[in-house]
Amino acid sequence: MTALERYLEAATRENTRKSYAQATRHFEEEWGGMLPSTADAVARYLADFAGKLSNNTLRQRLAALSRWHAQQGFPDPTRSDLVRRTFKGIRALHPKTEKQATPLQIVALERVSLHCEQAAATATRAKDKAAELQALRDRALVLLGFWRGFRSDELVSLQIEHVTLRPGEGVSMFLPRTKGDRQNEGRTFTVPALSRLCPVDALAAWLAAVGQTEGPLFRRITRWGTVGPSAMNADSLVPLLRRVLASAGVEQARTYSSHSLRRGFAGWAASNGWDLKTLMQYVGWRDIQSAARYIDTLSDDRTRIEQGLAQQQSFTKQEPAAVPPPVVVTTLQLVLKLSSYSGKTRGVAPARRHIEEVSLARYSAQPFGRDGSRYQVTFSCGPDDDSLQEQVGELLDELHRIATNNDCYLEATLKDPKSGQTWD
Repeated sequence: MTALERYLEAATRENTRKSYAQATRHFEEEWGGMLPSTADAVARYLADFAGKLSNNTLRQRLAALSRWHAQQGFPDPTRSDLVRRTFKGIRALHPKTEKQATPLQIVALERVSLHCEQAAATATRAKDKAAELQALRDRALVLLGFWRGFRSDELVSLQIEHVTLRPGEGVSMFLPRTKGDRQNEGRTFTVPALSRLCPVDALAAWLAAVGQTEGPLFRRITRWGTVGPSAMNADSLVPLLRRVLASAGVEQARTYSSHSLRRGFAGWAASNGWDLKTLMQYVGWRDIQSAARYIDTLSDDRTRIEQGLAQQQSFTKQEPAAVPPPVVVTTLQLVLKLSSYSGKTRGVAPARRHIEEVSLARYSAQPFGRDGSRYQVTFSCGPDDDSLQEQVGELLDELHRIATNNDCYLEATLKDPKSGQTWD
């Protein structure tokens, strides 16, 4: 392999290469398609597997075929109007609820941690080195995977030399590549030491038992108690987690997957007051829709509704209510323009989506005009002008933070069409 070929291969994540290769083989070998292909053939391929394969799988197959044609220098048939309309029709006629992993609740995490601790102590007394190492590794892997919201491939990619452990304080870990790191710049993750269920203590115990200073952090363990030199396979984490959960007495262990750790932490954080922006930054989500898939809102909705019911008093017991101060509704016009630092538009769409779906939605913003950059924003204020000034300032600050987080420039101006006053 030449140096150029190595760099080109490194530009794509290994999991992506494998899944794309599998997708093109399916198109050619199982369906009998020819590459390069035509829009008509791709559309018929989609129609033949509609309802048999999930819509997400079909979308991934289209991405793989698109990548193949682009790399080989052929016109991309997946971008044709025929293919787009075919896939739209499939989504309409075969709607499916997205399958999600069962979130690992904190109670189950406590059971796993206690079970692994007890198993390690029992194995130590019995001089069973393999069982001891396995229990220490499993506890460290599950606690770290939960509290950091790691994916399975991120856990198995961790290297000991990239882990800095500070007992009683925390641990920092550098990953050269992650799924959301499109520029391959790497990212450092930190986890604090906790009063219980501590991933730092679990990692310290595992590293002390391994006795290694470099190489994969989580490795295979032989039946003779030897720690292998290579990293665990990402696909092995699902059966490992199910085995540990079953051993710890967690019901329906087979419904869990490696995503259960990530989804469990997201649900725990959301139910304990983490706002969506903070959670996205901690876990590493850059898209608000990706983050929302991991969060169960049912319990939060119930809490909000019950709190509202508790505030309602019986009409027969109500005392005369004080007259509330008048509310002044003010509608301002917002002009908003986003542009990327680098000239590429990759961060512009997520930034605008976050702004529209989160920030502007709180003010019942409505777009107007043809250029897509103008909105009517409604503020409900008190009778004094300070209330409006404060809300406008907070909104503008929030918009600039969102743009900065997505590597974008922002031009935002609010104007009162009645008085002519502007804010920017």
